[in-house]
Amino acid sequence: MVLPGGTAPEQVEQAVLAEQSGWDGVFVWEAASGVDAWSLLAAMAVVTTRVRLGTMLTPLPWRRPWKVASQVATVDQLSNGRAVLGIGVGAVTDDLPLTGETTDLRERAAMMDDGIDLMRTLWAGGTSHHGPHYDYKVERDDPAEVGRPVQDRVPIWVVAVWPRPKSLRRVLKCDGVIPGHGGGPDEMRAMRAWLVERGAPEDLDILTEGETPGDDPAAARAQVAPWADAGCTWWMETRWELPHHSPERMREIRARIAAGPPA
Repeated sequence: MVLPGGTAPEQVEQAVLAEQSGWDGVFVWEAASGVDAWSLLAAMAVVTTRVRLGTMLTPLPWRRPWKVASQVATVDQLSNGRAVLGIGVGAVTDDLPLTGETTDLRERAAMMDDGIDLMRTLWAGGTSHHGPHYDYKVERDDPAEVGRPVQDRVPIWVVAVWPRPKSLRRVLKCDGVIPGHGGGPDEMRAMRAWLVERGAPEDLDILTEGETPGDDPAAARAQVAPWADAGCTWWMETRWELPHHSPERMREIRARIAAGPPA
């Protein structure tokens, strides 16, 4: 379940309800401002025991990757190894605050590649990284072991667009793909085959998203089944349309969560 918004207490309560209702993961939107995604996930981590917790998604080029690495490791420790990091280059939209961040697409893509490498280094206990965009060095002899995640490899899910090879090759050093620009089950099947042929693991996570009815399990199953048959491993239940925070939307989200996932 991808939570569209609400206050921090509302979303924490929704995460608890999601775990009780059989969902496998709870994901939150990382906005430019407002409720902080990683503080929210940390709170969820201590009141749940089973669900995966992550962002959908973190605009990595607009964040300091060493700070993101610390936030993810903290949530992973608090949740005993349930953190997932979903990343993309960030969407340049009319409502984006004017903060002076890089908006050139190629530069953001290069920053994301370098950021992935830096985070992996820090999670492995490394203390230095020298890349095209980021330099990081800790002036001490011993790494900060207390800041490492519980998981041997924190899953990184990255946005990629089929059939763009440069975009897709980035997936090969990550653990999952968030398909961009839509496409149907046939496109998903072709993308998965392309990635596996080039070394991606057979169990690579492939996401798809949409809205299923909570009051018609058969219809929900029929909607999701073609995507599972095409190789998708996660159905992300979403409610992206505005408004995100109204009382009516919060009642709708709570009812959909309580109905449980498409089986």
